[in-house]
Amino acid sequence: MTALRAPSRIQKELGDITRKPIPGLTVEPQEDNLFLWKCSIKASNDSPYKGGTFHFNLTLPENFPFKAPSVQFTTKIYHPGINEEGSICVPVLRDQWKPAISLSSGMSLLFLISRMLNHFVRSLMTVVLEIISEKVNNPSPDDPYEPEIAAQLKDDKSRFLATAKEWTKKHATS
Repeated sequence: MTALRAPSRIQKELGDITRKPIPGLTVEPQEDNLFLWKCSIKASNDSPYKGGTFHFNLTLPENFPFKAPSVQFTTKIYHPGINEEGSICVPVLRDQWKPAISLSSGMSLLFLISRMLNHFVRSLMTVVLEIISEKVNNPSPDDPYEPEIAAQLKDDKSRFLATAKEWTKKHATS
């Protein structure tokens, strides 16, 4: 797909997201730049970030879908997988990127189950956004951007939860 065809692919992805919205997630492409999306995640009630709304920019490259989009959080969050600059550590956006990802989680087991059941195949960006939402709502000490926060989550979960709640109240609520 050439750079000239990327906008039509992006329009298709946006259409898919509009028809089947992801609960708790909003996506608004910039009027003057289809390659830049303003997004937000409303944390789930069972998340350490309950009550918070976290904003991020999703930038699609000109050679999308052959190159992964980049994600930059603009709301501060105390999270082992999101660093101070707002970058998120998600393998599917780095070394595991494949333009053919098209299922709700991008995981091979769900891929096989979905194929077996002839399930609805979701758009690539729906998968990416669901993975980001899952990562935000379910912090894990594995593959962290912030090793100290990951260690705290692993070794002193109550302290991690208290700090995450404090940061959410300070930075992600109105």
